[in-house]
Amino acid sequence: MTSDAGLESRPQIRKLPALLINQIAAGEVIERPASVVKELVENSLDAGATRIEVDLEGGGIELVRVRDDGGGIPREELALALSPHATSKIRQAEDLDRIVTMGFRGEALASITSVARVRVVSKPRGQAEAWEICGQGEDISEPRPAAGAPGTLIEVRNLFFNTPARRKFLRTASTEQGRCMEWLTDLAIAHPSVGFMVRCDGRVRLETGPDQEPRQRVLALLGEELEGELIEVRADRFEDARGLTLWGLIGRPAIARATPRAQHVFLNGRAVRDRTIQHALKESYRGLVEPGRHPTAVLLIEMSPTAVDVNVHPAKLEVRFRDQSAVHQAVLHAVREALRQSDLTPPVSGRRYEPGARLPGAGYSRPRDGGEGSPGARYEEHVRPEALVDFLKRGPLPNPSAIRASLDQPLVASGPLEAMGFGDGRTYAEPQPDEALPSPRRADRVLQIHNSFLVTQDESGIVIIDQHALHERVMFERLAARVGREPLESQQLLAPVSVHATRRQMERVEELAALLGRCGIVLRPMGPRTLGVESFPSLLFQRGVDPVEFMTELLEKAESEEFAPSDESALHEVLDMMACKAAIKAGDRMSEQEMEELLRLRESVERSSACPHGRPTSVRLSIEQLEKLFHRR
Repeated sequence: MTSDAGLESRPQIRKLPALLINQIAAGEVIERPASVVKELVENSLDAGATRIEVDLEGGGIELVRVRDDGGGIPREELALALSPHATSKIRQAEDLDRIVTMGFRGEALASITSVARVRVVSKPRGQAEAWEICGQGEDISEPRPAAGAPGTLIEVRNLFFNTPARRKFLRTASTEQGRCMEWLTDLAIAHPSVGFMVRCDGRVRLETGPDQEPRQRVLALLGEELEGELIEVRADRFEDARGLTLWGLIGRPAIARATPRAQHVFLNGRAVRDRTIQHALKESYRGLVEPGRHPTAVLLIEMSPTAVDVNVHPAKLEVRFRDQSAVHQAVLHAVREALRQSDLTPPVSGRRYEPGARLPGAGYSRPRDGGEGSPGARYEEHVRPEALVDFLKRGPLPNPSAIRASLDQPLVASGPLEAMGFGDGRTYAEPQPDEALPSPRRADRVLQIHNSFLVTQDESGIVIIDQHALHERVMFERLAARVGREPLESQQLLAPVSVHATRRQMERVEELAALLGRCGIVLRPMGPRTLGVESFPSLLFQRGVDPVEFMTELLEKAESEEFAPSDESALHEVLDMMACKAAIKAGDRMSEQEMEELLRLRESVERSSACPHGRPTSVRLSIEQLEKLFHRR
């Protein structure tokens, strides 16, 4: 039996006060000053503003002021605007399936008022005077006449003044200001027809005119220096209610960054962070940027409101698509096609866009015959054009060798090409280059430097090629094409070669069987911790690749949770390894015929500007750079 004392000690169920309810809600919606900026500016956009001014003081902690020339709020609705869950944007449950406004829940202003001091001055178009209302916590004043231009002004002062624990966790004023500017930049990119003015502690930090073109707005905000580094991407798949249209600018692989912060994705004018689109971007650049780096991209997507649910995140940062796969494929194909039609060869002296970060391929080492101290033992952060010019001034290039008679025929491996690892005794048609692309002029001179780099020319200047990286890309594309038709040719071993494996690797053998079979590898358990390699790809045998070393490295990769054998990315990982092991190495001397053929293949494969790891296969020293070096400009 429960005693009376026990009943008295039990906490009673009570209804929370309205202020506390709003403060709890504010914890989900209002995280920092940037959240206030986002909510207020989105309200201005929903009101039809053509110009928005934002003032910040103390990083937005002390003051956020947003002024717009939108439709305004009538006097009789001012008090309601500061009330929880009061909005003009939806009327019934069905409206949630076709949300076309930035805001729709009606909790933003109420949440802000519960944790800050708020002042609203508004004058609807066509009315004679403006009206003002103030609120803090539960105290809401009566509307009173005020001076004001058509539109709305909202001031938010002393954020979290009545919740000191929340205020204590805010960062420095400069950090909070930076977060505010990130949101304002995104909102300005998404709405190029709206003019923005942002002042921080009285200084103008951002200013854009109204009615700008999307490209003009992007470059104005992200930097005019990116003009030559951004590729336009378009797609129109609006054939049904779940279709979409897409416009955007994507960065060349050379300006990929260490974090995804340079990716700006907008859906129906709303900045979103969506894993589906981020994954499509990552896959689009697979093999063009190094693992761990993220492409630069600005994507503006428009689709029917009925095809997306924006009501799945308190701050409306995440969305849920009705047809996630269709969105993924649309973005993937559009970005891939834009990259395919572009010349991605980076300039020799690429500009560094990220403080302290290296461009893809910069600074990695390769073994050389002469050791690390030999010439060319290490790429430099920036290849010096002067060094190449000095080398070329020493003497004429060697006479061009005769191009073999079958150069323009489907590839049949024989002679030196078979030694390069192209041969398996069969004939394969080559992929043809896109006629719309400017095909580099066939080189009539080619020079191998330090048995590692090839130097030739195209219509734009001098091209320096990493022989291993380019051959690796060619091998990868050939292997991928063959696997798409049939399993790779393999060679059965007289006796299985044993490979030591961990418990996790032993568990994954059955999952890996189908994937390895496509690649010409047959693997069987031979003991509690031993696997036997029964068949191995003929290509790798021809190139002298050790089955034990190869399988040990592959099994280590397979231990990762990210390595899903059923995923095409896992197949690409294996083919990448095979291509890397089979390709010509830095330090291998090539014959003139092999150099000529490798350059010819560079023109015929896609993504020849980067190896499958994402490192550049070639860099270009343009005619303009040469002219500057020789003081012709």
